Amino acid sequence: MTAIQTIGHSSHDMDAFIALLRLQGVTAIADVRSQPVSRRFPQFDKKALQASLAAAGIRYVFLGEGLGARPRDPACYVKGRADFDCIRATAAFAEALARLRRGAEEYRICLMCAERDPADCHRTWLVAQTLHDTGAVVTHILADGTVESHDALLRRVAGADSGTPSLFGDDTELLLATARREAVRVAYSPGGLQGDEEGE
Repeated sequence: MTAIQTIGHSSHDMDAFIALLRLQGVTAIADVRSQPVSRRFPQFDKKALQASLAAAGIRYVFLGEGLGARPRDPACYVKGRADFDCIRATAAFAEALARLRRGAEEYRICLMCAERDPADCHRTWLVAQTLHDTGAVVTHILADGTVESHDALLRRVAGADSGTPSLFGDDTELLLATARREAVRVAYSPGGLQGDEEGE
């Protein structure tokens, strides 16, 4: 079974970021930013990041062309917002996902984007959700070093851990609706407020 982690580089300094990766045994980073640059945090520009990870013995691969939130195909924008279902249907997405799965046979892979909270990032609602829906075990490394399972993240965002049981005793539909709603919320919109984190 494929196991994948995710992390947001946020405003971490490189030593703290690498410490988080080591704590979880990560051996490879898959960068899923559409543009692997950061004006605010230059330590996470592709070349600088690659060098720092290599010095720490961690592999790096850029998969943002297939798994990024900013598709190049204009057909993947609906009303000015990136459509995750359209992105998932592209050959580039399928190829990058297959490469990720192959890599997970050899490495402990962590998807990386910019946002601190996985609930605010396409890495969760586009990539991790797709992996989760196809049987992968997905966990999210949080900024404080703790880990949240994808199921727990879904329940947190849905408010399903409120202690109040669902009317029908099964939260499946609630969780699916939450994933769909959040995918729209974080989707990239040129000039918009959603998905505007650097590089996403």
